[in-house]
Amino acid sequence: MSMHYSNGMERIYFKALGLMRRTVGRVVPPDDVEDIVQETYVKACQIQDLRQIRNPQSFLLKMARNLALDHVKRAEYRLATSMTQLAGDGEFEIGSENDSTLDCVSGDQEFALFCEAVRHLPQQCRRAFVLKKVYGYSQKEIAAELSISESTVEKHIATGLLKARQFMHAKVGVIQGRGRYE
Repeated sequence: MSMHYSNGMERIYFKALGLMRRTVGRVVPPDDVEDIVQETYVKACQIQDLRQIRNPQSFLLKMARNLALDHVKRAEYRLATSMTQLAGDGEFEIGSENDSTLDCVSGDQEFALFCEAVRHLPQQCRRAFVLKKVYGYSQKEIAAELSISESTVEKHIATGLLKARQFMHAKVGVIQGRGRYE
């Protein structure tokens, strides 16, 4: 019966593959689509009783979309954590604690500033930094992806942190001079 299930799931998977790729492609970057689609297949094959699923194709599409959304949430969390680390001692906080609108704008401004800082990094440094801080790759994975040593990856990430922090400090100083930050 296990073999029958596997063959049935494979048939459904391959039938829905194009639609799954398009669905996932609307949520994650193109480089991540295949990973999410493959993860969907692995998780679907772990389901013990396919009979409980009324529409297996819809189920696969929904699972793929949810996995893609989870992937995006994890990437956003890692990015937010990186921004918090860059801010360090709170120099980038804006306004009072009681003003939620200002806090929201502050977060958007800090995020935009962080993105601008990352865009100004040298290309190889930026690639290593984004793979680590946004996508959560290990240094070993980054080294393999970029065909460089782990030591070089470590240097790129450290340089990226330093340069991004310097960029943000310089920009905040300019903005503070105009009275936009307290």
